[in-house]
Amino acid sequence: MGESRPFSLSSSDTCHDAFVSSTSGADREPVRVLVVDDQELFRRGLVALLASEPGIEVIGEATNGIEGTERAAASAPDVVLLDVRMPKQTGLEACVAIKDAVPSANIIMLTVSDEEADLYDAIKAGAMGYLLKDSSIDQVAQAIRVVADGQSLISPSMAVKLMEEFKQMSKPDRSPVPGPKLTDRELEVLGLVAKGLNNREIAKRLFISENTVKNHVRNILEKLQAHSRMEAVMYAVRQKLLNVD
Repeated sequence: MGESRPFSLSSSDTCHDAFVSSTSGADREPVRVLVVDDQELFRRGLVALLASEPGIEVIGEATNGIEGTERAAASAPDVVLLDVRMPKQTGLEACVAIKDAVPSANIIMLTVSDEEADLYDAIKAGAMGYLLKDSSIDQVAQAIRVVADGQSLISPSMAVKLMEEFKQMSKPDRSPVPGPKLTDRELEVLGLVAKGLNNREIAKRLFISENTVKNHVRNILEKLQAHSRMEAVMYAVRQKLLNVD
């Protein structure tokens, strides 16, 4: 498995630090995880490895998207790991269905697919993370903790593709389509999210409270009808609300 660090649009310097900083000073309930993958050997191996990770509790597993949606609706997991390509119902279809059934569930696509189209479709479907199956178990565990805190995270190789797409979206020859209007402050916050800052770092940079940052992020997501910060950034770049150098 690879050792490169996953890329986050809103993480701290390390995924582990983001988790620790949010849990320091108080006991935290384990992150409840549902694993959905049609490859039995991989699924059971992952479940076994995650069982030894602190702060993570695997509450179930499923072999396809339909079964995964049913189990998610019954158990309301904090995080769902989904393969992109599965029989009966794809991971992308299951992502939409699970978000409809359990809006509080945060979804990570864990897949062999490094296709840009799958990454973009996953973000549009509401996924908060996108990891390749060559990620280490430490990376998967850290991603679960980060995404459980409401942050977005993708594998480094996919992040490169995403940033290239951002650059293409922000080229001057592309005309924006009128859309929801963000305030100057909301654009400022979204721009810092796109640079990889988390709420605490944004608050420090703008000299405002973390709660104020959270309110701005919530308003941004509502206005753009986005499921995640990643999707909000993609939309803003596409509409020329943000520029990516």
